[in-house]
Amino acid sequence: MNLKNILIVSLAFVAIINCNAQDGTRNWNGKKCAVVLTYDDALNIHLDKVIPMLDSFNFKGTFYLIGASPVVANRIGEWRAASKEGHELGNHSLNHPCDGSLPGRGFVTSETDLSKYSVARAVNEIRVTNIILKAIDGKEERTFAYPCGDLTINDTVFYNFLKNDFVAARGVESNFHQIKDVDLSNVNSFVQIGSTATQMIAQIEAAEKANSFIVFLFHGVGGEHNLNVDLEEHRKLLVYLKKRENDIWVAPMVEVAKYIKEHK
Repeated sequence: MNLKNILIVSLAFVAIINCNAQDGTRNWNGKKCAVVLTYDDALNIHLDKVIPMLDSFNFKGTFYLIGASPVVANRIGEWRAASKEGHELGNHSLNHPCDGSLPGRGFVTSETDLSKYSVARAVNEIRVTNIILKAIDGKEERTFAYPCGDLTINDTVFYNFLKNDFVAARGVESNFHQIKDVDLSNVNSFVQIGSTATQMIAQIEAAEKANSFIVFLFHGVGGEHNLNVDLEEHRKLLVYLKKRENDIWVAPMVEVAKYIKEHK
């Protein structure tokens, strides 16, 4: 074999290796990484600021609504319109009960203390919220988010009784997993409190390096909640995601969860 043929074969071999490497790192709907933008607690600012901002970048988010929230009852038409635009209306329970027996839970009232709930009550209230959400968006498939990240009532994992009601459930633990290792009953997320765009972008790049995905958990974005991220920092994050569209898949939780389920 002459030098020219050796060079051709070598270049072809390198091309095959590069192609396989690229395929191996594009496990997220043909992209290198997936990003899910989730927003908790049905805040006015989600409708007033966040959804218009997402729409301007053509991104779709997941909004975890509290069924009994006045912001749901008083703005049903706007939530319905958001759903029609492709945003997910997720289930964040009827009354947002949290375990008041845990440290730092002074904000929990006796009426919303999960530790005083029966499993049946928790399950029923979550199913009632699904009925409310279906009346708004007409959809059968959605995801759940644990209020305060609390998974159990007296050591019983209440979501075990709800697995057939949801595609997946989002928790609050932060970690990166491969598709095959994702626990769809407790999907990891990264809570954002005072985060800058630089910090959030670094988290995305860490997820990409791990050949994984990242779920962002926002509450206030520009106010209305003590767990808040500045609106301009949120916008800068979206600018970055728009620039990286060829490599990063941005989609609602229900879509990413369905993809994971199909590819596990």
